[in-house]
Amino acid sequence: MPVNPYLLPSLIVVVLVTVGIGAYGLRFARTTSDFLVASRAISPAWNAAAISGEYLSAASFLGIAGLILRYGVDVLWYPVGFAAGYLALLLFVAAPLRRSGAFTLPDFCQVRLRSPFLRRLATVFVVFIGCLYLVPQLQGAGLTFGTLTGGSYAWGALLVALVVTANVALGGMRAITFVQAFQYWLKLTALAVPVIFLVLQWQADGRPAVTPPTGPTFPAATTVQIRQDATISTAAGTVSVHRGDRLSFAAGDPVPVVSTTEDRRGADWLRPGGDGSLFATYSLILATFLGTMGLPHVLVRFYTNPDGTSARRTTLVVLGLVGLFYLLPTLYGVLGRIYTPQLLMTGRTDAVVLLLPEAILGGGHLGQLLGALVTAGALAAFLSTSSGLLTSVAGVVFTDMMGADRGGSVRDFRIATVLAAVLPTTLALFVSDMDISQVVGLAFAVAASSFCPLLVLGIWWRRLTDVGAAAGVLAGGGAAMAAVLVTVLGPDLPGWTGQAIEQPAAWTVPLAFAVMIAGSLCTGRRVPRDIGATMMRLHAPESLRL
Repeated sequence: MPVNPYLLPSLIVVVLVTVGIGAYGLRFARTTSDFLVASRAISPAWNAAAISGEYLSAASFLGIAGLILRYGVDVLWYPVGFAAGYLALLLFVAAPLRRSGAFTLPDFCQVRLRSPFLRRLATVFVVFIGCLYLVPQLQGAGLTFGTLTGGSYAWGALLVALVVTANVALGGMRAITFVQAFQYWLKLTALAVPVIFLVLQWQADGRPAVTPPTGPTFPAATTVQIRQDATISTAAGTVSVHRGDRLSFAAGDPVPVVSTTEDRRGADWLRPGGDGSLFATYSLILATFLGTMGLPHVLVRFYTNPDGTSARRTTLVVLGLVGLFYLLPTLYGVLGRIYTPQLLMTGRTDAVVLLLPEAILGGGHLGQLLGALVTAGALAAFLSTSSGLLTSVAGVVFTDMMGADRGGSVRDFRIATVLAAVLPTTLALFVSDMDISQVVGLAFAVAASSFCPLLVLGIWWRRLTDVGAAAGVLAGGGAAMAAVLVTVLGPDLPGWTGQAIEQPAAWTVPLAFAVMIAGSLCTGRRVPRDIGATMMRLHAPESLRL
């Protein structure tokens, strides 16, 4: 496939605009408070756009469409859960968290429970979740670069890592707020404009059905390069294929069933519950719905609001912006089932958003321009989410590992940013074949099993103790963390064991709540003596304080 001539200019423009806006924001970043929480002076409108920009990651821009292409309507719970998570955040966390006066999640633990150990434990989880979430962003950048330019996966991942590290190190929270707000609107435009042309072309082609009863077929003569050993089933029988093999198909040929993709065929693709487990579905809903309130890069943005009221307003606007965006990847997944079924064979379904414009509209100028626009939006997704994650991790390294809560400089924050970027960048170079959305879903499971119980009980239950909180975080969050490591690094596990490990939130979240409550009841004497004043600080509107 010839290289799209508009791709490189579009990528350069996004990088230059990102760096330029970051440089503009640098004018307002002078103190460590600017770098950590933008001096708590960001308006709800700006903050909502920035939160939406960093939240809509590679998993949202690429992964959801790829999952819908492969598995069908069952995975619609991903966008529903990702968006609905802000409802729980609005109801239970946003305003009290801002009123706490903390800079980071570990800082909140210190404010609420006066526990240095719990603060250190929270630091470990922030770094783990941040790295686990950063890796698929860099992986998505490498995938995009390799798919559309034919270049090296490693160069794409390194480019995003370098740009993000420079932006965060030079401007901190103040600078990336402007960058992320711009990138939200770029991402929305990059998906919305092409999808209008794609849907119109779909109707012009006379293809009202989403998937034919006999399964998807190749719309044009296609040559597929196999990227992993597999067994395929065709009309002629079952054949073993190997990495590097090339197979050619004529227009109208059915797409073979591939043993490694587990894709659903024909009408089954349109029906819920075809291949899925009810346990896995509920676990996924729980992880995405509750995990949002435990994501460090999301929570840190609420510290930037002037007060609790503006934090609630910010969350309400975010619900609208995120919900609007999630309508679009679903359409790309549906159209990909018709026009790019070869991705079911190669396993690279995450690339469907990038390949659809030229697959439907051809290699003319319109298809190439829209393909370049989508690619620019994908790059914005990697940059914005990576910026937020790196800022939250760097803030924790700065305040809790380097001891800057007792006094630190802007130079120290920049060193912390570079240190925070090294590990996820290194990991991303060696995990190019991981499923982007699966890894992000696991990060949500860890967040839901650790910080969600800690925040909900810490804000709304005055009897929570440091021992109970630490035990709950270790039990639920530690179990989810172990499940992540087994899923990513270990062998495939069969049956119920495999399902419970791959989607752990259904048992790790209740475990965390139960242990946290039981541990607190058993150590009731450790409730902080000033709990009344602390709860008043969290819940009383700023206008009522003396």
